[in-house]
Amino acid sequence: MLSYLSDWLGLFLRWLHLVAGIAWIGSSFYFVWLDNHLQPLREDERADADVAGELWAVHGGGFYRSRKYRVSPPQLPPTLHWFYWEAYTTWWSGFALLCLLYFFRAEGYLIDPAVASLSKPLAIGIALGVLIGSWIIYDRLCRSPLARRPVGLAVVLGVLFTALAWGLCHLFSGRGAFMIFGASIGTIMVANVAMVIIPGQRELVRAKQEGRAVDPQPGLRGKQRSVHNTYFTLPVLFVMISNHYAMTYGARNNWLVLTALCVAGACTRAWFVARHRPQEQRGAVAALPLVIAVLSVGAVVYALIPSTVSTGSASLPGPRPEMARVAAIVELRCAPCHSTTPTQPGFSAPPNGLVFQKLDQLNAHLPEVQQQLTMRTMPLGNLTMMTEDERAQLLMWIGHRQH
Repeated sequence: MLSYLSDWLGLFLRWLHLVAGIAWIGSSFYFVWLDNHLQPLREDERADADVAGELWAVHGGGFYRSRKYRVSPPQLPPTLHWFYWEAYTTWWSGFALLCLLYFFRAEGYLIDPAVASLSKPLAIGIALGVLIGSWIIYDRLCRSPLARRPVGLAVVLGVLFTALAWGLCHLFSGRGAFMIFGASIGTIMVANVAMVIIPGQRELVRAKQEGRAVDPQPGLRGKQRSVHNTYFTLPVLFVMISNHYAMTYGARNNWLVLTALCVAGACTRAWFVARHRPQEQRGAVAALPLVIAVLSVGAVVYALIPSTVSTGSASLPGPRPEMARVAAIVELRCAPCHSTTPTQPGFSAPPNGLVFQKLDQLNAHLPEVQQQLTMRTMPLGNLTMMTEDERAQLLMWIGHRQH
């Protein structure tokens, strides 16, 4: 019953996380797009020197006119809309999911004894320390003199994120390492909103309400963090979906895969941002981020091509294992999770709806099972204690079945 209720809690948390994330990313992308499409006022309206630019748009059967002020308007309007609950809801629902799946079930999703022998409390403690430490280091860098050199800051952050990916992939299971990496970036993003962007906006509003001169610095710091957040978005989205693709987190050098695909995501976003700026829509410089993204993805796809492809009888891995032996391995190591009524604690239904209680059921998914066994991502966290000999026996049997 506990596993059943846990699954429902996970479903609703994931649903909420997705909805809130869409709202947050949507508003973030829109305002970046809006900033980059602002145009000067018409000749007959340029008397208002406080206005930095405006944008006209048509949507949903109506016309819209948006204006941005250089620092603040002469007088605050009676109604001022804020954007922050989307970010906060995305983070706390994501953190709740992290606790439910990767902390509560750390032995299956976070810890891999073949990578590092960690106790459950130690693994959770390290993960929480990474979330907090990532924000502290990032924030210090953004407040340092390096912040005045955006390219230099980007390079330093890229090196640190690469080191983080390497370290996590040498501590946790591939799936767990990817998720903690994404959670770290997500924590940085929401902390940017909570610690810099919103406080800066509140200071701007407070200065206007109190009749003080408005200091533009809080707004400029907030803009810097907002720009960082837009480049972090696609890497985080990749991490969110990566757990469905064992070929990424299960690769031998999975930290390189994680780094390369995050670079591809950030560069893709950079290309879109560049396209939004009219002065950067042409030329090789605008296309450079896209070229880097394509090359990064292409390199990963090429690097992960299976090294052995069965093309004939000469490539068979060895003598055909006995059916009874294979059936016993499946019953002992696979069926506890992949059955209509799982007996493995923590599972109320078979993962991905796949039932492997009989060899005929396994036959329908041989390529997927072969990939999971080869990359050692199944059994999950090796909860059922599959031995190396048993893994080899199953792979031999699959090799013969595919011929």
